[in-house]
Amino acid sequence: MEFIHPLANDYAQKYSNCTPSYLKQLFEDTLATHTHAHLQSSWTQGGFLSFMSQLIQPTAILEIGSFTGFSALCLAEGLKANGELHTIELREEDAKKAMTAFSNSPKGHQIKMHMGDAKQIIPTLDKNWDLVFIDADKTSYIDYYDMVLPLLNENGLLIVDNVLFHGEVLEANIQGKSAKAIQAFNEYVSVDEKTAQVLLTIRDGLTLIRKK
Repeated sequence: MEFIHPLANDYAQKYSNCTPSYLKQLFEDTLATHTHAHLQSSWTQGGFLSFMSQLIQPTAILEIGSFTGFSALCLAEGLKANGELHTIELREEDAKKAMTAFSNSPKGHQIKMHMGDAKQIIPTLDKNWDLVFIDADKTSYIDYYDMVLPLLNENGLLIVDNVLFHGEVLEANIQGKSAKAIQAFNEYVSVDEKTAQVLLTIRDGLTLIRKK
């Protein structure tokens, strides 16, 4: 299901300029060669992540789900000089591709890759976060939310991807396991009195969450 007409997406990309231009090759290579290229953030979404990071100017960023590194490098654009971005990837092949991309980037020295299960890794990091981006296995979204929310600094921002899940959450009878998990997550967050949130129809849906 297309939420925004492709021509509107193209128009938005034409008049947006916050995606780091040096990432174009990584972005295009992933689209051209990766069998799951649809998992990569869109070019304009990458610019949105970069824009938000530069507004916040975080010292500590957590990304759950690195894929090939595009979104992490967009998020890293706003890092303070003494800041760090910690990104977690379950798939070894994708983690290695991301690390190669990091090593060739101006912010790479500020990015720490963690390979494995995020639910096991997050408690070992012993950090509080200014900015968190969740884009991993959908059935664990509620678990990730509950884990990171207490670690979110005052005025911190939590961004969650794929909250429209290809339009499947709009169906009267939601079928897929991941779509059901996303719907459960959306409902869970909407009744959490500890947070305020706004769901944006960017690409496959992004929810911005902050503590009240």
